[in-house]
Amino acid sequence: MARSSLTREEVLDTAAALVKLHGPQALTMRALAAELGTAVTSIYWHVGNRESLLDALVERTVQEMGTLRPAGRTPAARIVSVARGLRRELRARPHLIAMVHERGLTERMFLPAQQALVQEVHAAGLRGVRAAAAVRAVQFQTVGFLLVERNRERSPVQCPGEGDLWAASTADDDPALARALARPAAPDRLFTDSVRALVKGLLSDPVQQGLRGGSGIQERETAE
Repeated sequence: MARSSLTREEVLDTAAALVKLHGPQALTMRALAAELGTAVTSIYWHVGNRESLLDALVERTVQEMGTLRPAGRTPAARIVSVARGLRRELRARPHLIAMVHERGLTERMFLPAQQALVQEVHAAGLRGVRAAAAVRAVQFQTVGFLLVERNRERSPVQCPGEGDLWAASTADDDPALARALARPAAPDRLFTDSVRALVKGLLSDPVQQGLRGGSGIQERETAE
């Protein structure tokens, strides 16, 4: 028996759940109607046709990605929290993110996270080109890490695996390193550690960087 009442939000929630679990190809109006216990015509009434439904899902995903809020006592800690939140949200909805990308809205989707990062790099004293470079470095680190992570998860079982390949002889006589590399990576910890190290370098004093012999972003800007 078809339901007597239905809301647009219920339709979008159920459609998003189908896409998250099975991908966009699983989202048909008939499948959605079956999940909701209603008639296909009722779905059309609330969201239009399938393309309109996909557009609505993409728009909602873009809005959801704008809810990231920094946490922490220092700009560095808050930048790391934004990166961790961004990775978490991207991992939670890969099929929906792919739909956003296909519709050319990726840059708009990332804008809120970039704006949050801008506030924190400004709070840390970075301005202009250095601030822009820091924002992009954190964004690229997050997205790049996620892509590698997803590819590793989808790859076939490796034989030999890391545990078979690493020994003291292949680790330049560093048995502790060999044991560590033979163990499976801990992605959450590795991501946090890598972003913290990146942020520490990005926020370091450019004067001190110059004293250490680095060319620095400001010098590159002048050269360009």
